[in-house]
Amino acid sequence: MHILLYVPDNEVARNFIPQLWPFLLQRLTPEGHQVTIIDGNATHYSARELVDFIVQNRVDLVGMGFMTRMAQSAYRMAAAIRQETPVSIVMGGPHVTEVPDEPLGLTGHPQYADAVVVGEADETWPQVVRDAALHQLQKVYQSATVNGGIVRPTLNNYPIVDWEKLDLALFNLMRYVPPYVKKLLRYLGFNYDNVYAIPVESGRGCPYGCEFCTVTSFFGKQIRFRDNQNVIAELLRLKAMAKQNNGLLMVFFVDDNFAVNRQRLKSLLRDMLRHDACVPWTGQISMNLLGDEELLQLIAASGGRWIFAGLESVNSKSLKEAHKDFNKPDEYKAILNGLAKYNLYAITSFIYGMEADEPGVSQKTIQEVATWPPGLPVFGLLTPYPATPLYDRLRDSGRLTRPEHWLDFQAFKAAFLPKGLSADEAEAEIRHSWTHCYAPAAFRNAQRWLLENHKSFGYQLMHFVARLLFRGIYFPQMNRWAWIKLLAQNVHTIGSLVRCGWRAQRKKKKAYPQAASVPDHSPCLPIPTPLNAQEPTEEWKGRVRDGMRVG
Repeated sequence: MHILLYVPDNEVARNFIPQLWPFLLQRLTPEGHQVTIIDGNATHYSARELVDFIVQNRVDLVGMGFMTRMAQSAYRMAAAIRQETPVSIVMGGPHVTEVPDEPLGLTGHPQYADAVVVGEADETWPQVVRDAALHQLQKVYQSATVNGGIVRPTLNNYPIVDWEKLDLALFNLMRYVPPYVKKLLRYLGFNYDNVYAIPVESGRGCPYGCEFCTVTSFFGKQIRFRDNQNVIAELLRLKAMAKQNNGLLMVFFVDDNFAVNRQRLKSLLRDMLRHDACVPWTGQISMNLLGDEELLQLIAASGGRWIFAGLESVNSKSLKEAHKDFNKPDEYKAILNGLAKYNLYAITSFIYGMEADEPGVSQKTIQEVATWPPGLPVFGLLTPYPATPLYDRLRDSGRLTRPEHWLDFQAFKAAFLPKGLSADEAEAEIRHSWTHCYAPAAFRNAQRWLLENHKSFGYQLMHFVARLLFRGIYFPQMNRWAWIKLLAQNVHTIGSLVRCGWRAQRKKKKAYPQAASVPDHSPCLPIPTPLNAQEPTEEWKGRVRDGMRVG
């Protein structure tokens, strides 16, 4: 069979890196079948174009996996496929797991799928493929249960993606960079032809069970990890591939809580150091786990750059109502300062519309953010996803205004009645925060902080580019004119960067005349030195490098 694994458009921003799941299912597909992957967020297809691709390439089976915000797009594509072709469609992912009857047409809506996969598909996908080849698809596939509990994949013998055999163009962030900007970057000492952003998974599961979150229901509370050496092998393959293509590699660990077991993470990071498997990386880590000084040292030494942290609110009452009171707003500043001490910075996520939020929540939040080291704040409205405790509570109290909001997806639009402010007010608070935190003044303030704290040109450039990209989550930046206007608004910050980059390049050429134009593919970064410290202590060097201590 020819199998198409399709990721629907996420309806927010198209220029995301491709998702990981299709590449894992490709590795898990029984031999003898051709697998094609299309990620609608990296390569946009209209319904007409997708149907034509299926017909022209004689696709026999379409697999779609998606989250709730993608459901409308997935159903639109599936309707077009079913109308014009006899090709079978299998759907899975978090949204389908939450409402499996919906895509099967059992809830009063049209049927969009011939079969659904409930939960993780690692062990069920091979059976789906075998049944489809025999034209004997079942309606529902799900993992086995023992004593009422779901038997989840162990992640033993995890299938490493064959990155060397894939076209990595869609993972290359340089494809968005205009030629004149590439020339400027080279002048400033950035000598890479490609910048690859690659998703890597090291574990699954989350024990916390926040009221609004779907992670625990999909992946479970039981934490499962890949073997360290399995992860290291993948990182080493990625590093070799990037070097061969004169590329800078950046890894995004997609685990929902990368440090949920701190001892295990320390062990993995030490192995990265021991085996020269360090890469610039980003991961998701809860704030309550970031007060560990040794962990921060290891994160920085192994290549950590950004930490995605779900702060959600600066109001303790809202956090308690959402069952996330392990977050302590009074500790945020100290934790973020601790990160910045090791050149680690945070992507801080906030949710408005929580139970204790009132008019002015945006102003209170951005006032707090202004006291922290520069990061990338992102703001969203509380969203009642189906089958979550939040959805059930709001439904039972009659506060859902759009019970099936995913069938009429509208980004940053409320689907329920907030308690302390109106829906329009909540949306206005979101708009106010995005506008303030990504205004030209915010770019200037971030650059000023970096200069005052003697951060290198590399960190300055990293912050500027990342802020430009994250701004596009809320503000459309989809054409050349929009980018020209945005850059013009930030000419002050750009001027500062050019001056700093020119100085850094001159200094580098003077110190290392033969190496100034050669990309740095060194495997592991120097052990970072805290702010105002002259030298890492010998005790620290030993603890990081020998890889023997786990505590």
